[in-house]
Amino acid sequence: MDLAYTPEQQAFRAEVRAWMAAHVPATPLKTLEGRAGFDQHVEWERTLASGNWGMVTWPEAYGGRGLDLIRWLIFEEEYWAAGAPLRANQNGIFLLGPTIMEYGTDEQKARFLTPMAKGEVIWAQAWSEPDAGSDMAAIRSRAIRDGDDYVISGQKTWSSRAAFADWCFGLFRTDPESSRHKGLSFILLPLTTPGVTVRPIRQLHGETGFAEIFFDNVRVPAANRIAAEGEGWNVAMATAGFERGLMLRSPARFQATAQRLAELYRAHRATASASAKDAVLQAWMDAEAYALNTYSVAAQVMAGGRIGAEASLNKIFWSEMDRAQHRAAMSLLGAVAELRTLPDGEANAWLEGYIFSLSGPIYAGSNEIQRNIVAERLLGLPR
Repeated sequence: MDLAYTPEQQAFRAEVRAWMAAHVPATPLKTLEGRAGFDQHVEWERTLASGNWGMVTWPEAYGGRGLDLIRWLIFEEEYWAAGAPLRANQNGIFLLGPTIMEYGTDEQKARFLTPMAKGEVIWAQAWSEPDAGSDMAAIRSRAIRDGDDYVISGQKTWSSRAAFADWCFGLFRTDPESSRHKGLSFILLPLTTPGVTVRPIRQLHGETGFAEIFFDNVRVPAANRIAAEGEGWNVAMATAGFERGLMLRSPARFQATAQRLAELYRAHRATASASAKDAVLQAWMDAEAYALNTYSVAAQVMAGGRIGAEASLNKIFWSEMDRAQHRAAMSLLGAVAELRTLPDGEANAWLEGYIFSLSGPIYAGSNEIQRNIVAERLLGLPR
């Protein structure tokens, strides 16, 4: 694999860097987990769209630039290096968008992708249920066909971004006699549909980035179903592949954290233990290793390959790396690490990042489930 950038790729990097320097907010936005911060982040999505940066790999007809995955990785490197805000529409652009590209009809692509890229419609993920978390095959929420509609009843929980989003995508059981992976369908619907109740879930820091969604005989057009009825499991596994594999967590995110961690170490070198130094070095090496692996996977996909069960390895690695990076930072900061505001008056981003990193081994499919997938599908071990 040739790791040297072409002149065209270097020119693209310079273009992204210049645009970010001119447009990234000088003052950090409020937290994405609260209403005010969420609205600020949505406005940032629209600023990105004004420069046609909403999702650079998508065709121009759908609001993208038609670029390859290598340029997307370059874009992400410059994005995170510039300290740009988190993406309010990550569920849409990184998960649902690629799914619609693969499974959607031409009409669905035209209807959903461009507003997604422009930040006009923000998406929530509605998969987990009270008794179906990482084991999505246990989903019980129903969508019963009635003419040209589905009538949906049931409950979803821990729905990312649902507290403030416009639409959601979810799995529903369209064959009431089915069980496990059979009889599920992948359906999209507005969260303002009559019969939908969104109940925010307040987290430890007091904000509400997640929500429960209740469906009380909600009528949704059958045209909002992605792929054939009963094929929802296959569609969802493709979405999960995007989530665990290339898209949701680009390596630039962790390289930027490793850079900040190195700067934190230099500021606390005098009091840092040898084990803290080792943790910082390991964090840096892990971030670089993850980046190299992702470039390799991107090259394979560009050559016609697909992301399979190995996406589970990827998810295990980045989630545990994120936790280790923030644990190292908390160790360097010492007792002050537990304060929401540091003595210099700055908000403690390390604390918020650490709290969030603890959820990494759970969301996108718990790491216990991912290890089962690796054991069975990659190593061929018995169930």
